[in-house]
Amino acid sequence: MASTATLYAWATPAFATGSPVDHTWVTTYDNQQYHYTSAAAVAAAGKDYWFCWGSYHPTGGVPGNPTGSIGNQPGNLALARCLVQSNADSVSVPAAKGTILTYGIDGVCHQLANQVLYATTGTRLTVKNARGYAASSFLYGTYGLQHTAWASKIQHCSGASAIAGAGPGGVMRMQDLPDDFEEHARAVLGENEPELLAKLLSLRGEVQSYTAQRIPGFAPPSADAINARNQHLIDQAALLLGPEHFERIFGFPSGAKINLVDPSIAQPKQPE
Repeated sequence: MASTATLYAWATPAFATGSPVDHTWVTTYDNQQYHYTSAAAVAAAGKDYWFCWGSYHPTGGVPGNPTGSIGNQPGNLALARCLVQSNADSVSVPAAKGTILTYGIDGVCHQLANQVLYATTGTRLTVKNARGYAASSFLYGTYGLQHTAWASKIQHCSGASAIAGAGPGGVMRMQDLPDDFEEHARAVLGENEPELLAKLLSLRGEVQSYTAQRIPGFAPPSADAINARNQHLIDQAALLLGPEHFERIFGFPSGAKINLVDPSIAQPKQPE
């Protein structure tokens, strides 16, 4: 019988002062009740902490949400651990990256947290209540841009249960998985703006095709370059939507500067 545990999603203001973005991560314990000093202490207690491309945070907390928790739900612990290794730094441990293999290129902390939360039961929990999530899911989707790798990971870790929920021939397809951005955009624009919704989703498809491109032989661009690219792409959505619709969908004013990629993680300091 599969092991079960409650998976908690957490958020804390991101690295940039005044940024409308939260960093997110996942645990198997309530960090308002249990205060572990390190991931090693978490592991020693038999609990799980998923870094999700961030540093270790003993507790969470965001403006207007002092507990920091943005949801919790029962989940399959073995599946969560298989999808993304717990108690291990995403920067240095490949298995702790899930399929967000290159930070800022395949996705950011939101997408990796969602990969852990894929193991929740019922309607899958995501970090959609985190600030900046609409922007990151516009660019990177719910589970990141490595679609083939992610579908393979699900089937490897879930086996028959994944195939049972897949498309024709037992092949897991990304369109079979939830799309938080599209659901949110449909809820905001509703039936009143079908043409605008269609244009927004078309733009998003173009954006994700562009951001998923790899240039063989070239190293990933710098964090500053990725943030500048992301800003430009988000600004295109603002031009399409207009200020009112944009803020309702993205959660911050058009023209606001948003940095989704932490330079200290994208280009960590090398030992001297």
